[in-house]
Amino acid sequence: MNILSQKEVQRVFGTFPLLGNELQNAVLTAAEVGYRAFDTAQMYKNEEAVGQALEETQVNRSDLCIITKIHPENFSPNTFKGSLMRSIENLRTNYIDILFLHWPPKESSFEQTLDLLAEVQSEQLVKSVGVSNFTSAMMEVAKSHLDIPLVANQVEFHPLLDQSKLLQAANDTGIPLMSYSAIARGKVFEIELLQQLSSYYNKTVAQVVLRWVLQKGVIANSMSTKRNNIRDNFNVMD
Repeated sequence: MNILSQKEVQRVFGTFPLLGNELQNAVLTAAEVGYRAFDTAQMYKNEEAVGQALEETQVNRSDLCIITKIHPENFSPNTFKGSLMRSIENLRTNYIDILFLHWPPKESSFEQTLDLLAEVQSEQLVKSVGVSNFTSAMMEVAKSHLDIPLVANQVEFHPLLDQSKLLQAANDTGIPLMSYSAIARGKVFEIELLQQLSSYYNKTVAQVVLRWVLQKGVIANSMSTKRNNIRDNFNVMD
């Protein structure tokens, strides 16, 4: 089963740009609310803090979905696995549930980097693999090259950005999309239509947007440091 098809993983708690106590408190609150999928990255420089916070939640490791991303500077065969092992250590785990490439490789031909994903999965260092910020054409190349499934392409996705081409590619390739910046860095709160929908449904604007993301068939990835917002962002399925 695709791990992202599991109900509790359809809503992911993002950790960028959180650090220190602010991150720890947010992760503990998110776990208490019901989040089980947590997204970090080597680029965020908070993997160690995320690992510590997840350990303190006392949620069974088997119930967690830990997501991280390889920094582009580590796409080389000489550094890829070593950087992953550091991430695993920082996150206080024995494996990563989903490992993403954080950005497309700069090289026009990126099959070798995809092979590195397949290699670490075959060694059971990661359960599932994916990509981030891939174009529709790149998604097609990745699909045709790999014998293993890519569980997601993490991209910016919200009502103020037309990603219909990527949605079509997701349908064509079977590679689902996962959102980031789902509230458009706060710009959705300025949209009159979304304010009207918020009032009509007696939900926050953020809840309306996250429900819209989910109904598009996209995994919703959201972040907040406020308990009420964390709770509301999780409770969007009634």
